[in-house]
Amino acid sequence: MNMARARPAPAPEPPRVGATLARLRAEQGLSLDELSRKAGVSKSMLSQIERNQANPTVAVVWRLANALGVGLAGLLDGDQPVEPAIVTVAAQATPTLRSPDGSHELRILGPIELAGQFEWYELILQPGGALVSQAHEPGSREHLTVLSGSVEVTSGDESQRLKHGETARYRVDRAHAIRNVGKSAATALLVVMHSA
Repeated sequence: MNMARARPAPAPEPPRVGATLARLRAEQGLSLDELSRKAGVSKSMLSQIERNQANPTVAVVWRLANALGVGLAGLLDGDQPVEPAIVTVAAQATPTLRSPDGSHELRILGPIELAGQFEWYELILQPGGALVSQAHEPGSREHLTVLSGSVEVTSGDESQRLKHGETARYRVDRAHAIRNVGKSAATALLVVMHSA
């Protein structure tokens, strides 16, 4: 009787940290020399790791993770990008919506993934300019804080004037508007909270 020998399953490959290491180093603006000094790992070893020509020991991974300010998993799990603690958006990269007549503009300050739930904007109204909106879903509210100038907020049949430093909180499940009633441009922070 001819019995074939069972072959052992191949051992899984160790994690390849090269691409993750290179990405994290680039995100932090570190050269190989700088990371080498911070981590106490030779520049040639770092280069080999990034090109997947060497697999680092646990001690080396630990030193690299500490130098980069990430956990061990941040280096070992290359499929999961490590989100930086602080994300900045340059002023020129902030999306802006301008009315066709130039009477107002909204700078979108909130992240796009929260749109329809929680939104915030910088609103700039020229003299006589107005942001007029139809009703949002039932239960929705806006919070408007005037940073400069003076505005009038209308919600349904009610209106209220606001000056620098004042905040209005009002229902927007009815027609509503924000108007510049002053003689100079008005600026405000506008937060929209949609009902769930």
